[in-house]
Amino acid sequence: MESVLLRPTIIKLTKIKRRSIGRLVVVLFISVAAPTVQADIYMFIDSQGVLNFTNAPTSSQYTLYIKERPKSSETTKKYDGIIQEASNKFGLSFSLLKAIIRAESNFDSRAISKKGALGLMQIMPQNLQAFNIRDPYDPKDNIMGGARYFKSLMERFEGKLPLALSAYNAGPTVVEKYRNIPPIKETKDYVKKVMKYYYLYQKS
Repeated sequence: MESVLLRPTIIKLTKIKRRSIGRLVVVLFISVAAPTVQADIYMFIDSQGVLNFTNAPTSSQYTLYIKERPKSSETTKKYDGIIQEASNKFGLSFSLLKAIIRAESNFDSRAISKKGALGLMQIMPQNLQAFNIRDPYDPKDNIMGGARYFKSLMERFEGKLPLALSAYNAGPTVVEKYRNIPPIKETKDYVKKVMKYYYLYQKS
């Protein structure tokens, strides 16, 4: 399908109410890609936390963000009921929570990372008590605990989504040290991955 040339679109995720972030991302992508168009979308996050999107990158700072329209096979509804419950309880976007789970464990409730993180939202063992998680392999316990923690990060970083995601991956003290997304490849890739899935679930 023929792609359409789009002008770069910029959005700044600063001091945005948590309940508004999901709607904001939907509006953003409606503005850069019509539902019937398949086109590569590029993105970069600048030092001020501004997300820049375009299908016509003007500098090497842009990296490929979305290759084409999301496919229905990329979604799963296995834990949607619990995710929605956590979304309602903590005032977080359903699609954002689902994207975090996809990036963290790919919906494997028994997942264990090389660093020892456990379950759907990959909670470290030393944090289980703080997050009120009795069984990290229980989907509801894990999702509720992970959502509670992510809400605290959103508050700590004043609603700046890229920073909250960075903190979830690398730890809040590291993000506070740099006052930005840390210069850690894993963390940068993680933020981009979650944002990609966030868009996919908004559109599914």
